[in-house]
Amino acid sequence: MSRNSSVYFILWILIQVLVKVNCQMTPFKPSVYSHHTATLIDNKLYILGGYGLKNNRVKEFFYLDVSVPFNTQELSWQDLSNINMVPPHHSAVSVKGGPNNHDTLFLYGGFTADQTMALVYTFDSQSIIWSIPKIAGVNTFRKWGLTGIINNDGRMYLWSGESRDTNTFYVNEMLILDTINLNWSKGSIINAPTPRMYYGAVLLPNNKIIYIGGDNDVATTFNTSTLNIIEGTTLTLSEIYIYDMINDNWDTKVTTGKIPSNRSSFSVVLSLDGQRIIIYGGIFINPGYLDTSLYVLDLNNFNWYVPKISGTIPKPRAYHKANVIGKYMVISFGVGYDKTVESDILLLDISNNEEYIWTTIFDPKMPSPPPSSPPPSSPPSTPPSTLSPPPSPSPSPSPLPLPSNNQSNTTVAILGTLLGGILLSVGSFLIYKWNKNKREQSTIHGNENYNDYGQEEKELPIIRDIHNYEQVINNNNEQEIIENTTTIIPANDHHGQEIILTPENENTTNHEPTIIPAHGQEIILTPENENTTNHEPTIIPANDHHENTTNHEPTIISANDHGQAIMQTPENENNVNITNHEPTIPAPAVVSNYNDERLSLQAFKDEMLQAVKQEINQNLRNEILKVVRQESYNNIKNNTRQD
Repeated sequence: MSRNSSVYFILWILIQVLVKVNCQMTPFKPSVYSHHTATLIDNKLYILGGYGLKNNRVKEFFYLDVSVPFNTQELSWQDLSNINMVPPHHSAVSVKGGPNNHDTLFLYGGFTADQTMALVYTFDSQSIIWSIPKIAGVNTFRKWGLTGIINNDGRMYLWSGESRDTNTFYVNEMLILDTINLNWSKGSIINAPTPRMYYGAVLLPNNKIIYIGGDNDVATTFNTSTLNIIEGTTLTLSEIYIYDMINDNWDTKVTTGKIPSNRSSFSVVLSLDGQRIIIYGGIFINPGYLDTSLYVLDLNNFNWYVPKISGTIPKPRAYHKANVIGKYMVISFGVGYDKTVESDILLLDISNNEEYIWTTIFDPKMPSPPPSSPPPSSPPSTPPSTLSPPPSPSPSPSPLPLPSNNQSNTTVAILGTLLGGILLSVGSFLIYKWNKNKREQSTIHGNENYNDYGQEEKELPIIRDIHNYEQVINNNNEQEIIENTTTIIPANDHHGQEIILTPENENTTNHEPTIIPAHGQEIILTPENENTTNHEPTIIPANDHHENTTNHEPTIISANDHGQAIMQTPENENNVNITNHEPTIPAPAVVSNYNDERLSLQAFKDEMLQAVKQEINQNLRNEILKVVRQESYNNIKNNTRQD
């Protein structure tokens, strides 16, 4: 039984391994809290660097798959930290650029204590490889706390920021990196605003960049719970600054309406229709968030207003990041929220300009272009903007989910399931064969022992009176069955005899006696109530040598004092012609037990194989249904786009 239990336990472990392969692994839990980068490439939101909860710089690198629906309460992050070659840092800049349809992540700057950290890193999202590019052009130095904006030509614009490599903390320069040709250049700073860090910046559809807010006070401190500034100051949002990438010049616009309080470290995105910008969160100077942490600036008249909002409003955040993905403003991490209560990701549905909705469910389907509706009325003090929003929607939303990626993931899942099932089947078969061979070897060894000890099925002859060796009790050669013969012998009459004790109520097959000396006798004791098979004898010769007897057969005697049967035979002093002193061995019972065990093991193997087949079939069925649904969904979406 112990051997069978071991086999069953090993097979159970193999099943658990297969289940683990088919189930989702324990989710990766990021420790990053703020000051990170968030870059959208091929329906993956890559998160890199930043501060942890203990204000330590982290080296984590991971992504969130946004090609599939998800709930913000059950995020499935994919960890890539083991391939990350970028040292721990915070407040760096990242964009999607490079050749090959802009599938490369470019990382610039950031604050670090590691002097070996390069100024620029690239991550190839196709080959999953980090590298340090060689960039020609003007010399530059490390900055942090700035925002990178990349246009459709692959040029990344880096304005201002903080640095320790100059006499002033804040640098007033427009640095331009050509991510395709890997070349540095600089833009104009004529009429540029005051240098700053942690400002908001967003690319407009007409190849212009809006810069807004920020701070330029190194002594600024704030309450991490309320985000209210304790010491220092931040810059106003009553003015916005526009850089024209085509003409390389600056312009300033004055805003009106419900102007947000001075703030920095907030996020800003372009609306889906390209005619508004939306800001969220940040650290601020009172009055702060008396009404909302969400504001909208109409680009037609530069009027601020508070949008209508529904859903569960989250706590404000600062030093976070925001990306437009599909119809959502996706906000990641930040200072000001409790990670044990709120999700690391916030979703704001901005598909309807009349009402924005906080939600926890992400749907990757692309929204239809919203109809242009006039924003809330505003004072007519500001002249109309010279910016002409294009009729087409903003290119900010992410592209359609790629069926090829989903099908590839499905194929990998199917192959993994098949491989796990095959490994389980092979392992079960090998364990079965190993156990079978062991049993065969044990059986052969046991049979050899039977032969060595003369264990054969025998019919015992008639019973003789061992007190009188010259007299035969039964002269008519009667044949009697030994189990039915009982001769009472006094308990102390043991001189010159063999006493063989056999167990009563015993469930066993081949019990060999244990022979020990007792006052000139041989006493054979076997265990009571034992559930074993082959008890080999241990023979210890008696010390009494007063008998010269040949061919004496045992007699079973009832011994009520010990609850055992006593088999009494005369002792042989000269070891002459002792031939029939072996107990009866019912050999067929051994074969019966062995066959039963083989049948039981075969039945178990059949059950295991059937369970494996059912598991594989169920997984294959689920994966195929998933592929069919995804393919149907993509076909409907493509037909909708064509219409």
